[in-house]
Amino acid sequence: MEGNYCWGCGTNEHGLQIGSYWSGDEAVCTWQPKNYHMAGPRHILNGGIIATIIDCHCICTAIAAAYQGEGREINTMPQIWYATASLQISYLKPSSIKESIVLRARVKEVKGRRTVLACSLFSKGEECARAEVVAVRVPDAWREEK
Repeated sequence: MEGNYCWGCGTNEHGLQIGSYWSGDEAVCTWQPKNYHMAGPRHILNGGIIATIIDCHCICTAIAAAYQGEGREINTMPQIWYATASLQISYLKPSSIKESIVLRARVKEVKGRRTVLACSLFSKGEECARAEVVAVRVPDAWREEK
């Protein structure tokens, strides 16, 4: 989205720059970790990076779902923005840093400004983390420095 400099999902040159797309009723993201995204062991993906990509993928999913719900193309004006209200993650098993990571998110519930999403992270075809994210729609002015 234009004006999105988020470290996880935006155009920030130092960020992760994940990208999400629709596949049926799910949003999917495939992302390849770099060696410097490791946890203590060099072959395992850092848990904070996992939290970031889940968070960003779910926020992007909430934004895309809101555009879809309004019958609008993504990035049309006025832009739709969401922020994270809650992020709960269960780490089920280690995620390999050497393999592509696949995220699958779906909208569980939309109630007013709040969207609840479920997301699973897969490594080597196995579910390694599961999360629930509550996203809240925020006004465009939210992005401006006060």
